[in-house]
Amino acid sequence: MSKKAKVDKSGRSRSSTLMMLSLLLMGSALVRLGMEAGPAIAREVSNINDQKAETATADGSLKSKSMPSSAELQAMLAAFKEREAALALREAEIEDRMKALGLADEAIDRKLAALELAEDELRSTLALADGATAADVERLTTVYERMKPKESAALFEEMDPNFAAGFLGRMRPEAAAGIMAGLSPEAAYTISVVMAGRNSDVPKE
Repeated sequence: MSKKAKVDKSGRSRSSTLMMLSLLLMGSALVRLGMEAGPAIAREVSNINDQKAETATADGSLKSKSMPSSAELQAMLAAFKEREAALALREAEIEDRMKALGLADEAIDRKLAALELAEDELRSTLALADGATAADVERLTTVYERMKPKESAALFEEMDPNFAAGFLGRMRPEAAAGIMAGLSPEAAYTISVVMAGRNSDVPKE
């Protein structure tokens, strides 16, 4: 065999050996890469699944919060109706009280009007009574003046001194003097004191 053939054969053997080593190294690298990448991929997949679950849970909770259940809606509706009924009852009570107050005000107004009318009537009656009393006194005074002095003196002797002094003060001086002359000294003195006491309050110049 020639020297060139030996060189070619040994070169091919080295090339084959290097090729095998390269393949083995690449295979080992792929195996290691697969062993390391597998858990990482699994973790990523797990994270993605967890995120999807959390998103689904969040969406579900949001939906549950934004969309109450039928039982909750019924409870809310019942509470609203109960509140509305309570408000209606309260409004009815207030309306009844306002009506009662209105009736009471009308009754008070009627009573006040009746009281004012009664006061006016009483005032008129008192005025008539005062006028009648004054007229009666004047009439009696005239009667006593026209009586005989002795007869008038007998009546004035029995009268209360204040009452007698009132009549004598209204009479004409000559008629009063005739009656005083017919009185007893005690009665004449008492009536004179009463009349003098009345006149003492009159202002003097």
